[in-house]
Amino acid sequence: MSVEKTNKLGPGDPFPALKLQLMDGSSRQLPGDLETPFTIVLFYRGHW
Repeated sequence: MSVEKTNKLGPGDPFPALKLQLMDGSSRQLPGDLETPFTIVLFYRGHW
């Protein structure tokens, strides 16, 4: 997995395209798979 340094999103900035692997083995494209433009996405890093 490569990591790129990017800037924070600001108000009105479009959400970048992401493909996420889910725990059940399926994947989700963001923002393409979202059913509504009004969505909150929370990334929880878990335990280090």
